[in-house]
Amino acid sequence: MLQKIFTAVFVFLGFTAFADVRLPAILGSHMVLQQNSTVTFWGWCEPGETVTVRPGWDTATYTTKGTSAATWQLHIQTPKAGGPYAIVVKGTNTIQLDDVLIGEVWLCSGQSNMEMNVGWGLPYEKDVAEATNQKIRFFYIPRTTSLYPQDDVKARWMVCTPDEMKKFSAVGYFFGKEVTGKLNVPVGLINANWGGTPAEAWTPDSVVQANAELRQAAGKLTPSNGWPIRPAATFNAMIYPLQNFAIAGSLWYQGESNTGTASTYYPLLTSMIQAWRKGWNKDFPFYFVQIAPFADYGNQNVAALLREQQTKIAGYPNTGMVVIHDLVDNVHDIHPKMKKEVGERLANLALSRTYGLSGLPIHYPQYESMQVEGDKIRIRFANAGAGLVTKGGEPTEFYVAGEDKVFHPAKAKISSNSVVVSSKEVKKPVAVRFGFSNAAMPNLFSKEGLPVNIFRTDNWEVDTSAVKK
Repeated sequence: MLQKIFTAVFVFLGFTAFADVRLPAILGSHMVLQQNSTVTFWGWCEPGETVTVRPGWDTATYTTKGTSAATWQLHIQTPKAGGPYAIVVKGTNTIQLDDVLIGEVWLCSGQSNMEMNVGWGLPYEKDVAEATNQKIRFFYIPRTTSLYPQDDVKARWMVCTPDEMKKFSAVGYFFGKEVTGKLNVPVGLINANWGGTPAEAWTPDSVVQANAELRQAAGKLTPSNGWPIRPAATFNAMIYPLQNFAIAGSLWYQGESNTGTASTYYPLLTSMIQAWRKGWNKDFPFYFVQIAPFADYGNQNVAALLREQQTKIAGYPNTGMVVIHDLVDNVHDIHPKMKKEVGERLANLALSRTYGLSGLPIHYPQYESMQVEGDKIRIRFANAGAGLVTKGGEPTEFYVAGEDKVFHPAKAKISSNSVVVSSKEVKKPVAVRFGFSNAAMPNLFSKEGLPVNIFRTDNWEVDTSAVKK
């Protein structure tokens, strides 16, 4: 019996003493590494085991030893965009990573409108046929949750082909296609999204719990059989494991699931952004999509309040927002199909603000100030460029109110970079609202072709009662 125990112990030690060096899934063949950056290589090995990394762009060999926690880590400088390269990782075993490119890496996250791919019935057959592109690489993280932060995901890098493009985020793909086309560099796209998820699920639990307002809002989330609502559920499993992997920035398309608690969206999302940047140890750009018009939320004006919060978030350091209320084919469908244009608008933001290209349309006219002129109000706009125009007839979706706080449809007239509004029902106007509802699709644009952002000049209580059926 004693001999059997010694034999079992010996066999166990035999296996553990020569455990293979391992890498996380994000470090794999066909990956894109962030150019001109200090990138991290890491993984698992035996305590004290010597681990070496030999990158194909460098003549040096980088060496470290396994820690007492059976982990290892090395920091290596990447060159400018290029490749493909091979990378050899060696311990007691050898791993070779092939077809590695150096370029720009972007994280694409959010809920279903970011998750939405061509397979959802999007009208991009021609784009699918032309989607073979060696310079674009996809890393698609499957839907996963965890109570605690995880150290790895089950995914692998894929080269862009028509079949792979059809499965990937359409917004992400069209963003990547535009960036690689304009910069002529490889682009790696990481897909971490889940339809229906509130922003709380993508935020560390400690961040939510530390703020009484956010804790209370999280308690109001409606449980679902289709997606997690618990704070940090997807962050722990789908974001935290990536934070050693260098990225250029993040794209975000989410908010529909937070319309019920719109008033807390600014502190929630800015806290999430701050936590992500802290995890990556980088104040990376965070570009996001304002939610689209949708008529069937069930309560009045909740989407307008959420868009108002998103507009405020666009003033947070190193963020940017694209407005898309003109890219909707059906206000009763929460998933607008015009995802190519959304991806291209995000790409223009990145190309301009992150990469310094000039001449791209990125400035959405924003409310700047108002002035009462008798029975009219003049609204002035920032970022109006060469002026304002409509797409069909007089400007729509303007409303004006007097001191009674009752809003009436207003006639509006463009005057260069301003709009003059009035209503026969309001002799002494004091406030204006523009596009401030769940499903408004105003027809006012800059001459550069970008829609004017929704706004209100008042801070009065907004009617969020149930929609009457």
